[in-house]
Amino acid sequence: MAASSQRDVSAASSCKVVDSHLHVWASPQQAKEGYSYFPGQEPTLRGDADFLLECMDEAGVDGALVVQPINHMFDHSLVSSVLKKYPSKFIGCCLANPADDGSGIKQLEHLIVQEKYRAVRFNPSLWPSGQKMTNEVGRSLFAKAGELGAPVGIMVMKGIGLYIQEIEELCRDYPETTIILDHMAFCKPPTNNEEDKAFSSFLSLSRFPQVYVKYSALFRISREAYPYEDTAQLLSRVISNYGANRIMWGSDFPFVVPECGYKGAKDAVSHVTGKISVSSSDLEWILGKTVSQLFQGAWVAP
Repeated sequence: MAASSQRDVSAASSCKVVDSHLHVWASPQQAKEGYSYFPGQEPTLRGDADFLLECMDEAGVDGALVVQPINHMFDHSLVSSVLKKYPSKFIGCCLANPADDGSGIKQLEHLIVQEKYRAVRFNPSLWPSGQKMTNEVGRSLFAKAGELGAPVGIMVMKGIGLYIQEIEELCRDYPETTIILDHMAFCKPPTNNEEDKAFSSFLSLSRFPQVYVKYSALFRISREAYPYEDTAQLLSRVISNYGANRIMWGSDFPFVVPECGYKGAKDAVSHVTGKISVSSSDLEWILGKTVSQLFQGAWVAP
């Protein structure tokens, strides 16, 4: 662990440490003051910006990409207020609205152009029943994101196997749109042929140069308790296929807090990478350099 910690300190000292995946939502008081929760999505965890900043300070994390949470659905006002208050600390990833009427396309353009969001999240579960991300609205959203220079983060919570054809189609048809696969495409260490096939299909997406990976929410992709050592071999194969310069660490705050604590989420990276002898240079890419290069000009003091 000493060597890992030393590498972690080295990476942190020469490069900003940036969390590529976390959420913020209103405190109960803020919810009463106008930042209301979406009905049925009231949070059970504390996730306000003040708490996040305390956690980041303790862990030595310099900045973050804030992903619009389902708790506020398509009302981005709370996240927008945080981005405006801390412009050198946070940039935003909005949530795509795939409504049949196409209203989400104008909303996406407004959020990126006017509100300065830098990325957009596709959650296939929000598409109308029976519809795919490759439907007309999905294609328009995806193309618009590429046109505006906003990477598309894709959350395949139900497994990459269900969506691999759609993702490949979008990659082929819109090579100018960057894709980021959240939480290692929810691939856990494979235990059977079906899981091995899903993991292989996830690795095969590395052939598209616009695809990046979040090594994030380790508690979601591990079969073990903290520090999630079984993700080491997954990460090793992802580095071999994608290269560290297409991989970025993310905590999944605040969901990670009751799992291992925010600082624990960051410390787990140096522990896991120590198991597979990741170079200090590659660790720098994973802890912040990749996401900083992808979002040029972010996390710079005004």
